[in-house]
Amino acid sequence: MARSTQRPVVKLKSTAGTGVTYVTRKNCLNDPDRLVLRKYDPVAGEHVLFREER
Repeated sequence: MARSTQRPVVKLKSTAGTGVTYVTRKNCLNDPDRLVLRKYDPVAGEHVLFREER
């Protein structure tokens, strides 16, 4: 049976200044207060930090 818990949508903005954003669903297993995630920025061509916009 599927869980009916709602996962909040989180908008992440690249700290590399390229304007790339990701919209993800926050994973319940992660730290709920985590503000920075490392993701691939196609404009910068490398993995950079992405900060949550709250």
